[in-house]
Amino acid sequence: MNEEIQMLIEETTERMNHAIAHLDHELGHIRAGKANPRMIESVVVDYYGVPTPIMQVSNVSTPDARTISIQPWEKKMIQPIERAIINSNLGFNPDNNGEYIRINVPVPTEERRRLLVRDAHKEGEIAKVSVRSARKDANDYLKKLLKSKEISEDDEEITIEKIQVFTDKYTKKIDELIAQKEKEILTV
Repeated sequence: MNEEIQMLIEETTERMNHAIAHLDHELGHIRAGKANPRMIESVVVDYYGVPTPIMQVSNVSTPDARTISIQPWEKKMIQPIERAIINSNLGFNPDNNGEYIRINVPVPTEERRRLLVRDAHKEGEIAKVSVRSARKDANDYLKKLLKSKEISEDDEEITIEKIQVFTDKYTKKIDELIAQKEKEILTV
């Protein structure tokens, strides 16, 4: 097989892997009613005048399915962390006991869960578009190589089939991630 074709396949699968990783990251931000430290990773704290991600100034954990616990590495950071969580518009109400901050993650209503499922499906569709875009770009590049006589028609057909196999595999993985997130959201 042509070295250029091999590089094309690797680049295409890398783009598809990136789409899956991005989807996984975005699904982590969708609140499913179950506590997850990733829910607050976007919170930025004022750390001595420097905007700093909350994960870099504290230990964030989930002691149970409904609670996020934030233990600052410096006690004087409790107030700035609490303020940052309130100002983040994530809908959380932090509880400060002087040692650490606790966030109780409320159980979403049925209507809210349906909206979250819809959001998850939107993210899945965005990921599928990325995968199909990677396939289209690869196929267009193959047509260009064929036109310039750098590859044979057989090589083009074989490579298009391989790329389609990858596309199907990644689309199935996206469907599995969405189904898993939907089940997580709808489980009370």
